Amino acid sequence: MHEVFNQNIFLVKKHLGLLKAANNFDILDPETGRIIVECREDNLGMLTKVFRFTKYKRFTPFNIELRTPDGARLLRVKRGATFIRSTVHVYDAQDQAIGSFKLKFFTWGYAFQVLDAEGQPVFILKSNFTGRNFRFLAGDLELAHVSKQWEGIGKKLTRLTSTVNYVIEITQDVPTDSPARQLILGTAICIDMVLK
Repeated sequence: MHEVFNQNIFLVKKHLGLLKAANNFDILDPETGRIIVECREDNLGMLTKVFRFTKYKRFTPFNIELRTPDGARLLRVKRGATFIRSTVHVYDAQDQAIGSFKLKFFTWGYAFQVLDAEGQPVFILKSNFTGRNFRFLAGDLELAHVSKQWEGIGKKLTRLTSTVNYVIEITQDVPTDSPARQLILGTAICIDMVLK
């Protein structure tokens, strides 16, 4: 597993553009502000591009690769076209399935069931009422959280926080060599694409 997964805090910045159909993100190191992961959706079909500019955007397929700035592949996150409830698959650097997640119905707020490669439940991703903060839970233990309102490391990040869309913070309870870190990062990158 790549050393980038040893980090506990990831700042995620979405690329904005008036006529951008692709979902592209940069993940920044909170200590330095430098890009440590590039998330790119390079191969969009024409029909998908057209639907991305309609109210049906959230039903379109996506295939996002997470790479280091020098091009080393870290993860791939993929979903086919969907109508109501979709399953999003997460693959490692060798394109081996490491897990998936899908929206749970009949929950208070949003909740996703996160599964391992064999389809067994690993943890739940739950939101607060506003859908702005998410927690990865294994029973009562919080493994990570995703926040769109983050105070974080302090004043030295002031120059970054206005451009950061959200923060992923993994707790010390998740070992650095655990595939759960890959699954958390792959899942967290796609929350907005599944919900909005």
